[in-house]
Amino acid sequence: MVHLMAGEAARHLLDLDVITFITAGDPYQKHDIPLSDRDHRWEMTQLGIDGIDYFEADDREVRRAGPSYMIDTLATFDEDEEIFMILGADAAVGLPSWHRWEDVVDRTTVAVISRPGVAEEEVAATGAPYIWLDTPGIPISSTML
Repeated sequence: MVHLMAGEAARHLLDLDVITFITAGDPYQKHDIPLSDRDHRWEMTQLGIDGIDYFEADDREVRRAGPSYMIDTLATFDEDEEIFMILGADAAVGLPSWHRWEDVVDRTTVAVISRPGVAEEEVAATGAPYIWLDTPGIPISSTML
């Protein structure tokens, strides 16, 4: 539900036609956190967007073996595709810990959904270029779902 609300807000604020939800296959930074298995998360993604014609689900990470690195996922898109990477502010402050994060932010437009307890200045401190989307805060992180 949180992802859908964030997607809806980003679609409206950025005037996007489609929001694509990419389910992580093996989220390498969350190995110490209990997660549903990849197939279950993929099914939840499909069920969550069912009936919303401007949302689509993409399983390219679920199908790929090994850790899910965003830079590898981005390499599977056409070079001329414009990609907005929508993140909660809590995830955005962690961008510098991502594998090849500078390449990720060079390839995408980072759109950051405001979150309670995370100031925009914390996101700015990462040095990553971003668009701040000031939305009503959602006090649950995606990891908690």
